[in-house]
Amino acid sequence: MIIVFVGPPGSGKGTQCELLAEHLGVTHLSTGELFRIQMESGSQLGTIAASFIDHGNLVPDHVTIDIVSESLGEAQFNVGCLLDGFPRSVPQAQALDALLAENSCKVDLVLALDVDQKTLVDRMLARKRKDDTLETIQQRFEAYEKLTRPLLEYYQNREILVTVDGNGDIDTVFEGIRQAMETAKS
Repeated sequence: MIIVFVGPPGSGKGTQCELLAEHLGVTHLSTGELFRIQMESGSQLGTIAASFIDHGNLVPDHVTIDIVSESLGEAQFNVGCLLDGFPRSVPQAQALDALLAENSCKVDLVLALDVDQKTLVDRMLARKRKDDTLETIQQRFEAYEKLTRPLLEYYQNREILVTVDGNGDIDTVFEGIRQAMETAKS
């Protein structure tokens, strides 16, 4: 089963993906983590990614697609995986669809975490990452609205989108995700 997590910055996608991956026994592929690994390694893709991330911007589609394509292995196609932070735009979703189709797979479910903006800002500032400033946070919100919000409609039209309230504590949100998955199965 291929599951995509979508949500604004600070919505808890990474935390919830880790919990769900453990619960389902599948791989959690975090685009943010893949970017960090590339940046720490000093690779060309990592250097390009850093130039955007450090200014609060999203990494261009072609770079993101290359990084994720390298990371999707055969096991993820056979057993399934959770994608966290990818796709972030309709072109990325179309690229993912093509990549999965080559391996006779498809996105089975998209879980969209819905969180109010004040909670998002509070969560990101509490992380104390160097790239989590009020200015970069606002830029991320603007990029999310422009690029990622249309992705929700893309998946809604395919009838695989389920929205989950992400405002609660970690356990409450995870229970909402579990319930959403049960509903989606039936």
